[in-house]
Amino acid sequence: MNPQETLAACDDKHGVCGLIPGVTYPTKQQKPIEIYTFIDPLCSECWAIEPTLKKLYLEYGAYFRIRVILAGKLKIWNACPSLVKTKKSKGYKEDPNGAKGMSCEGVVEFDADELEPYRASLAIKAAELQGPQAGTRFLRKLREYLFLEKLNITDEKVLLNCAKDAGLDVESFEFDLHSPSSAKALQCDAKTTKEMDVETVPTFVFFNDNVEEEGMKVSGQYPYHVYVQILESMLGFKPERAESVDLEGFLKQHSFVATVECAAVLDISEEEAIKRLKILRLQQKVEAVPYKYGTFWRYIKNE
Repeated sequence: MNPQETLAACDDKHGVCGLIPGVTYPTKQQKPIEIYTFIDPLCSECWAIEPTLKKLYLEYGAYFRIRVILAGKLKIWNACPSLVKTKKSKGYKEDPNGAKGMSCEGVVEFDADELEPYRASLAIKAAELQGPQAGTRFLRKLREYLFLEKLNITDEKVLLNCAKDAGLDVESFEFDLHSPSSAKALQCDAKTTKEMDVETVPTFVFFNDNVEEEGMKVSGQYPYHVYVQILESMLGFKPERAESVDLEGFLKQHSFVATVECAAVLDISEEEAIKRLKILRLQQKVEAVPYKYGTFWRYIKNE
């Protein structure tokens, strides 16, 4: 994988990835909503919700920032719907639709003693020490490694390669992977998970800038309009949607995306998205990367 694939238009000052030309974004301090996003990197349901989150961020990212919380309770790891199984597991039937439409390579099998979920979560915290956008890039690449390449993302060598592909400072990442800072950050996530009584992933908790008002918790995956309604409710007014981005612009911003992500962001069917993507392929602007349950598309940068 090209290390530059995930280095899309991210802006630390504004806290936004995939900036849309012509749209004025407030700084992070001005954003009135914070969304605590409770996930497990091994969970296919958390991978499946990416198209919805991309669309929400592109259209209403001016109003919120996301804080990723790694659910640290073992029963969440055990209960989470996942395509990740150990070779000792029995009775598992592979879902022919993959992770609810998000392209994947099917069931991922490891020996029971090879899989260390704690290390994958620790690596995400280590990446976040290089900044929130670095953490976002690393998490996306980590999921690609797991669900598309079927690599053991709890193996340190794999994690170091992932950090390189995500454009991180690998030397700093390796140091932070073993530092007390990452371990402490993960412990804080576990504490937050317990305090907010989060039992399943993905779970989202919306907070506004009124410290006296309780957050709104939503567990599981819902239609896109539900999240927009929650934003409106928390803001107390109807947020202004950013101008739509075209398909080529979306690909430029994110570099490597699934068909379902393109369809979700553009509000079109997957069939229509494929038609448009094939036109871009004929123009040599994208290349198709097929997987077992779907296709990803890589934007071809002109030198």
